[in-house]
Amino acid sequence: MGYSRLSQWCYLLAFMLILFKTEGGSIPIVLIENAKAKGAVCLDGSAPAYHFQKGEGTGINNWIVHMEGGGWCDDIESCLARRNTYKGSSSKMNKTMGFSGILGSKQVSNPDFYNWNRIKIRYCDGSSFTGDVEEVDPKTNLYFRGERVWQAVIDELLAKGMNNAQNAILSGCSAGGLAAILHCDKFKSFLPATATVKCVSDAGYFIHGKDIAGGYEIENFFGRIVTTHGSAKNLPASCTSKMKPELCFFPENVAQTMQTPLFVINSAYDFWQLKNVLAPSAADRKGTFKSCKLDLTKCKPAQLETVQDFRTQFINALNIGLGNKTVNGYFIDSCYAHCQTGSPLVWLAEKSPVLNDTRIAKAVGDWYFDRAPFQKIDCPYPCNPTCVKLDSDS
Repeated sequence: MGYSRLSQWCYLLAFMLILFKTEGGSIPIVLIENAKAKGAVCLDGSAPAYHFQKGEGTGINNWIVHMEGGGWCDDIESCLARRNTYKGSSSKMNKTMGFSGILGSKQVSNPDFYNWNRIKIRYCDGSSFTGDVEEVDPKTNLYFRGERVWQAVIDELLAKGMNNAQNAILSGCSAGGLAAILHCDKFKSFLPATATVKCVSDAGYFIHGKDIAGGYEIENFFGRIVTTHGSAKNLPASCTSKMKPELCFFPENVAQTMQTPLFVINSAYDFWQLKNVLAPSAADRKGTFKSCKLDLTKCKPAQLETVQDFRTQFINALNIGLGNKTVNGYFIDSCYAHCQTGSPLVWLAEKSPVLNDTRIAKAVGDWYFDRAPFQKIDCPYPCNPTCVKLDSDS
């Protein structure tokens, strides 16, 4: 990375930090200590946690519940590695958090949702909030209770007024974006029948994609997550009644039977998926694809063709899941990116990514409020000049 580019990234980071601080403030963490009695705990046995900024004015009865991302743990060893970090223990989490992007409190940068009740559920279970194993091995003291964690937070929010919601969104990024899909219909079932309830998944549409070795290593990985956490019973029954539970960790197989409208925000070149679905280390043992998957500008012609084939796989999976349902929406750009709703610079700013002359925030808002449908897929990389600020070489 050259000095000029490094300077640009430092400036961008500083600007983002300023925006995060001024837009969201310091929102305190809330620990649900009484949830422990129900066995709703993080990997280490600590209490579930969330951050809550109360709605105001016209947003007083509107709710957006956003689930934090952070990958997964697929076996005892990897879960032990998370247990004593903020990804496995609420005691290790920062006591305050700033909100921005889709959770932002400034009308200018989040015009449709700025005054809603806005919540971020902290992620400390490693299973996209799906696990539920009663037994605890005394040798590891690991608790696999992600589903109970999610339920404990939802129960508390319902008691705080969400049971009277007029409008509500369940959203999330990455592993949280997947969780938003897996819990979408369940979330709607807890709310008034008169409420307008929809779900938004950011970088959570992980596909059942073929890797560069011709296999499906991602299926093996998701299978280990489901087995380790006992997730099968908490995955949508409309899917598990038809196929193996690990296949119901893939949105394309779940979204087909969802009853609640869904909006998918994703890159067709999502950098997590390029690294871990297309070219995982198990499939790229010699590391020949490493430079390409870390920086698309370094792909050789044949490698770039493989990357473009992955885009085709992604679009096919999107069509399988969402089909032609007009109630659903999607914003599929060509940026080398992962999670695009958390930063005001990407969510809604002068230089945010654009599809069809529309930025992400406007696309989601128009879709949610039925002002206009939005189902757009970007042209192939590197066609979109508004993506340049999102490209990464790390």
